[in-house]
Amino acid sequence: MVEECIYETDNKSLSIILSKNVFKPTGTSRELIKATVNNIEKPGKLLDLGCGSGFVGLALYLNGKLIPPLYASDLNEDSVNLLKKNALRNNFKCIVNKGSIFDPWQNEKFDYIVNDISGISDEIAPISPWFKETSCMAGKDGTELVVKALEKSPQYLNNGGKFFFPVLSFSNANKIISFAKSIYSKVELLSHKEWIVPDELKKNMEILKSLKLSGYIDYKEKFGLMIWYTDIYVAYKPLNETI
Repeated sequence: MVEECIYETDNKSLSIILSKNVFKPTGTSRELIKATVNNIEKPGKLLDLGCGSGFVGLALYLNGKLIPPLYASDLNEDSVNLLKKNALRNNFKCIVNKGSIFDPWQNEKFDYIVNDISGISDEIAPISPWFKETSCMAGKDGTELVVKALEKSPQYLNNGGKFFFPVLSFSNANKIISFAKSIYSKVELLSHKEWIVPDELKKNMEILKSLKLSGYIDYKEKFGLMIWYTDIYVAYKPLNETI
């Protein structure tokens, strides 16, 4: 049986197929879609960075938040091929390239960049329910890839462009936000969503406690539950942007 993921809005439906070796959409994926949809007033040229199955980018396409085609890339060749299949399945126009972060887009600029590259601690990824068949490579504090994307992003944005990115508390969230503010004059929190820590992680409490004590991740106890969170941010007006 083919595994599918469904996204619905305004009487429209998006159906994508999934693959065991391609990152599967999560609650964070849906939060990123919702926050981005609510913050884009005028459709423009959009890049889905770390596209995976294409769930985020194709959902934004469905919502009319980009001028076709959708631009997308991922380091994983299986992700690139899967997105192409999902775009064809939904009759969406896409340009999809394989490569690390912005390497495939050397001569391009975008109105919107939506970053969905891995952003949790490398020590949490293999014991979590999210990276069973896929890699993470975000470093012990989960910031490595997000920081690289933030650092390079201004040169790939048109003037007035926006960079959307999730920050998970299973990374060093403060480090990511501080770095974003060193690159952009405007860094705004769009949404905050709390989640219950999965059972798979509760079985590895010593790892979680050690990472939290070192400042690499954060979580809290609330109403007898262990809670982590996803924040969605938008960054714009790079400090080096020409007017």
